[in-house]
Amino acid sequence: MTDLKSKIPSETLDVLGKDCPYPIVLIKKEMEKLHSGATLKILCDSSATVEEAILRYCEKHGYQFEAVKFEDKGYWEFYIEKT
Repeated sequence: MTDLKSKIPSETLDVLGKDCPYPIVLIKKEMEKLHSGATLKILCDSSATVEEAILRYCEKHGYQFEAVKFEDKGYWEFYIEKT
């Protein structure tokens, strides 16, 4: 599996402070714009969004994903690669 966090993302989406379903709606819209092979970086502080919605979305579409949690900052950086 590719180390997605080491790639330069095509776009960065900040959904800090936003609760579901808003983040996943924005993620879907942004992913639709990206070309195959592009990586989207997401900043998110909603555990429900990261642990449930984004994971299900990526698995449904066959996208590679990687999450990095920053405990001291209280948010995740989530990387999705469009296939």
